[in-house]
Amino acid sequence: MFEVLFPFMEAVGGTDGPSLLESLGFIPMIVVFGLLMYFMLYRPQKKQQKAMDEMRNTLQVGDEISTTSGILGKIIKIKDDFLILETGTDKTKLKIAKWAVRSVDKREEDEEDDDEE
Repeated sequence: MFEVLFPFMEAVGGTDGPSLLESLGFIPMIVVFGLLMYFMLYRPQKKQQKAMDEMRNTLQVGDEISTTSGILGKIIKIKDDFLILETGTDKTKLKIAKWAVRSVDKREEDEEDDDEE
């Protein structure tokens, strides 16, 4: 039957495909590749995401932060998933989402405590 569908197969070595044992040789390679992808890509990204979530959940009033868009300011109020920032010398107030916080600097109170010690 295969000779009718694939007549050129006889010329290149017959219609017999790889044996079952030869086919199973790819399975360990696929498993190793999957584990490699997990440990090199997924796991570090999960760790980084967990650290960012923890940082955002521990925000407090008075923290100096920078956002993903480059805005710098001091937190003056925290509401659920939003923050009210005070920026600049004219004390402009901005409402931003918590997920937009990129980094937190030390609080002013903490810096004063460090200077006293």
